[in-house]
Amino acid sequence: MPTLETIVALAPRLRRKEVSPVEVTRACLDRIEKLNPALNAFITVTADSALAEARAAEIEISRGKWRGPLHGIPIAIKDLIDTAGTRTTAASALFEHRIPAEDAEVVRRLRLAGAVILGKNNLHEFAYGGSSLVSFFGDVHNPRNTEHIAGGSSGGSAAAVAAGLCYAAIGTDTAGSIREPAALCGCVGIKPTYGRVSARGVIPLSWSLDHVGPLAATVSDAAVVLQAIAGYDALDVCSADVPVSDYVSGRSSELGDETKALKVGIPRAHFYDDLDGEVRFAVEKALAVIETLVACVRDVQVEVSSDRTVQAAESYAYHAEHVARTPELYQPETLRRIQSGANISAADYIQRRRQLDGERRRAHEMFADVDLLITPTMPIPAPAIADLKKNPAALRPAELALLRNTRPFNVWGLPAVSVPCGFTKGGLPIGLQIAGPHWREDLVLRLAHAYEQAAL
Repeated sequence: MPTLETIVALAPRLRRKEVSPVEVTRACLDRIEKLNPALNAFITVTADSALAEARAAEIEISRGKWRGPLHGIPIAIKDLIDTAGTRTTAASALFEHRIPAEDAEVVRRLRLAGAVILGKNNLHEFAYGGSSLVSFFGDVHNPRNTEHIAGGSSGGSAAAVAAGLCYAAIGTDTAGSIREPAALCGCVGIKPTYGRVSARGVIPLSWSLDHVGPLAATVSDAAVVLQAIAGYDALDVCSADVPVSDYVSGRSSELGDETKALKVGIPRAHFYDDLDGEVRFAVEKALAVIETLVACVRDVQVEVSSDRTVQAAESYAYHAEHVARTPELYQPETLRRIQSGANISAADYIQRRRQLDGERRRAHEMFADVDLLITPTMPIPAPAIADLKKNPAALRPAELALLRNTRPFNVWGLPAVSVPCGFTKGGLPIGLQIAGPHWREDLVLRLAHAYEQAAL
């Protein structure tokens, strides 16, 4: 499987003109042509516009107009994030020919940073699932073993990063849809604090739970991308006007003393229940490494809600008109999931939404005695595609099991990252999840980076 130079290593070489953005982009396009047929990670590849953007970046860099560490770096976008003039399908026949007139805010910020947009990644239709096996454009396959799922809903984004088809990708996360595929494919994925990255121009699954964030090969690369896309968007009602920390310098080695002062909590109830044996072994081994990096590691208790009323009601609210008019344009399983929200009353939704707000407000209590929480990202490795397709009725329960450890952090709106922490004997990746208080992506990334370096 191809491996790419990291963004952090490549960016200075681009700035010094030792390598051209055009060369880098062509190399990615060549890998996409070679590997994407087996992975199905991309729905649309924008080769011509990508090369034009790369040429423009090369000219700017040659004239000394350096935009920063993403200038000339090829990045992919999950195909429910609007891209002006390029179709945005949400992996559905409903939007097969939908071409937005404007970029989503996150895409606008990437372009401002000089990134090269390679194309649009495949996903679980309308982000309503954790397998990426329900898509009008076909299944996404795991680059570590194509007989296994890549996860979802940002499955194409994770597969593209893990296979070296792009240097980073932008995904969305409503119940774990960045962190789950990152864990199953063996890359880094971060869900920032709710409201930290604008979701304007992103086709919603659930307005109250949707988060936008990066997937990349390393923690440092994810930090670079997050730095470019984070920040207040006055036109997004869910965006929060909270200052953005310096995520990039937070990766530097001189911060080791600050890492050693951290107190880490292990919420074993719920998050460590019923783990696959190989996952448990890898996570306990990772915790042993983390114990050497921080001040202390202690068990903590947290309460976890499993209610999905808000997500179901909001998903139905977005799709209701389309479902009534053209239900046949949805994949049958997606249609079934959307219709599950049809009978939720306004009173029940309002009550559950108030409860969610309460849980989010009380989330700071988890960090009264610790700075960060650590869990396995997934309780099991990536399932085999054939096993999930044998019994269609078992697909949704399997996805909910996969998302068990990630979903609570969407409810709480807390920043959380998945970082690779090992492999099964069969070579399937295992992920470690690190979460922190609201707006402390810097703290989450600091420990993730320290662990990544210590585990090399």
